[in-house]
Amino acid sequence: MDALLPLDVDERTVFRSLFVAYPDALLLVDGHGGIVMANPAAASLLGYAVEELTGLSVDALVPDSIRPRHAAYREAYGRAPRSRPMGTQMELVAKRKDGSEVMVEIALSPLQNQGLPFVVAAIRDIGAYPRVKQALQRARYSEHLAALGQLAVDTRDPQLLLDHVPAIAAQALQVEVARVFLLDPDRSSLHVASGVGGVPGEETGARIAYVPDSSPGLVLSRGVPLVVEDYRREQRFVVPAAYLEAGLISALAVPITDRGQTIGALVVRSREARSFGDDEQRFLGSLASLLAASLQRAQAEEALNHAQRLESVGQLTGGIAHDFNNLLTVIQGNLQVIQELPALAQDEHAQQLVGAAARATRRGAELTGKLLAFSRRQVLQPKLVDVAAMLQSLADMLRRTLDQRIVIQVELAAAGPPVLADAGQLESALLNIAINARDAMPEGGTLRFRSMVCDVLPPALQGELDDPALHAGPFVAISITDTGIGMSEDVKERVFEPFFTTKEAGRGTGLGLSTVYGFVRQSRGAVVIDSAPRQGTTLTLYLPQAQPEAAASADGAGASEELPAGLKVMLVEDDAEVQKVVRTYLQTLGCQVSVASSAEQALPMLQAGAQIDLLLSDIALGTGMRGTQLASLVQQRLPGVAVLLMSGYSAELLEADRDSPPSWELLRKPYSRSELARAMAKVLAHRDAGD
Repeated sequence: MDALLPLDVDERTVFRSLFVAYPDALLLVDGHGGIVMANPAAASLLGYAVEELTGLSVDALVPDSIRPRHAAYREAYGRAPRSRPMGTQMELVAKRKDGSEVMVEIALSPLQNQGLPFVVAAIRDIGAYPRVKQALQRARYSEHLAALGQLAVDTRDPQLLLDHVPAIAAQALQVEVARVFLLDPDRSSLHVASGVGGVPGEETGARIAYVPDSSPGLVLSRGVPLVVEDYRREQRFVVPAAYLEAGLISALAVPITDRGQTIGALVVRSREARSFGDDEQRFLGSLASLLAASLQRAQAEEALNHAQRLESVGQLTGGIAHDFNNLLTVIQGNLQVIQELPALAQDEHAQQLVGAAARATRRGAELTGKLLAFSRRQVLQPKLVDVAAMLQSLADMLRRTLDQRIVIQVELAAAGPPVLADAGQLESALLNIAINARDAMPEGGTLRFRSMVCDVLPPALQGELDDPALHAGPFVAISITDTGIGMSEDVKERVFEPFFTTKEAGRGTGLGLSTVYGFVRQSRGAVVIDSAPRQGTTLTLYLPQAQPEAAASADGAGASEELPAGLKVMLVEDDAEVQKVVRTYLQTLGCQVSVASSAEQALPMLQAGAQIDLLLSDIALGTGMRGTQLASLVQQRLPGVAVLLMSGYSAELLEADRDSPPSWELLRKPYSRSELARAMAKVLAHRDAGD
């Protein structure tokens, strides 16, 4: 070495200069972990001055969470020092003076073989590596997406998502401007739904014409991402002067797509020349997809006002409805007791107040029932349905909501009789069919509703009914005809199968027509489809015409409320307030009442030989045995006991309706004393008839 160095250059000076000038951070560490020397690169990387590092223990550079493990490693290394080069793929982290952390690679070079009691630690910031930078950037993108996804789950407010998306995009991509453009329903203009950063003419809430040769217009018309490297040299579309005046240079825009249709664009713009690569396009596209999914959900929920029954709403409201119906039962029951107090019998004003409150509870119960109907889990509640009025109302609604290119016609039978069906489920079935017809006519067409009376089912459908006695009808036939693309024979054969759909992914669940089929069958009717490719489709529902006696039963007119004097009833209800109300009902009906708050409490009172005529139990009884289980045990012990189950949760009623014997009756909360009496009389009649 001496022979190669100039005569006036000292070897120690060369090595010190190398140590100082080396681009990686270098630390000279003694056997106790103390830093003897540090170069400027180390000071820069770790946030210290060189003199601050000298004398510092290397333990201070280790994150607190791994310090004990590092001390053990350093002790073991001191006993058997060895060279360890960089690139060993170990994930290491160094702690800076300010507490922040940096990912590093470390090479260790022991100097003991040279007679020096030191180790040289060379430290390199791997965050500066292109591949690491890319991995870290992807990780940051993933964190932003996860945060937005969590917000999408937690909030039901689409505007909150709209406000967050451009902010997240601007922060993650380090741009000055971000905008969400949404296409108006008439597809002639765009409105700025949200944004960050200022661009004249594109303030939040502003509307701009949908022009295909504009930046968002190009994305909407093509449905693919658009990268702008330099607005000043852009030739694909007309660049607004405001962009150039604002100093904007580069941009990235991605489409916002809902069920295969482009509904808007998410755009970011920068005042710097930026290269938006595949990672950035994927990230912005993922933001747009999350936003589209949230908007789609919000639109679906908003469409409740247009009678679209949504499974998700039923799931969310089911548990709440159970408690809400219990509250309504308590309120309605106490109001009825107050209304009948002798002290208020002559007080006209008090009677008006109580009556108004009672009507409000009934409206609350109706609202809960409508919400639960969206989940398609309700027990059917047949009543007289005016088919003509329903079809006219549905047609009026569809004229306001469907594509204006679809002509809607209604042809009604003169003086058409009512049908006996669940009105909510019938309306849902007709709406399902109408929506399918709309999708089959993307370019417009004619949608025709027709009703007629027929004495018997067509011969091909008579095998559809479980009871041959029903073949003779009479029936009301409701037909929905479209002039759409029609169906092949293979599709017609499977059209009522659950989960079968011909729509593209995300456009349908395949449950619509299968639910229509199930509803019609449960309503003691039949359904038939007539279709051919390019010849349109006609779907006809045959529902039983309401007979006078059936109508009276359905509407409660003339239904018996007479109960045997001294009827012995076991009431099982875990809600104390509901229990009080129902007990009062039963006592005013002349019943002898035994009360239990759980199935376990009731069972000892229901042993063989117990004098009980009727078991009235809630289905959900807290954490213990359910009411259905209790009823099964009681009928094993006391076969002569009639069973009446009640619940404020429609899913429980449906499950009980499916699995329980025909002799059991189900009562939906809230209910009045008259409704309770009718249900009790009905279940006692079943028992006495030996059903």
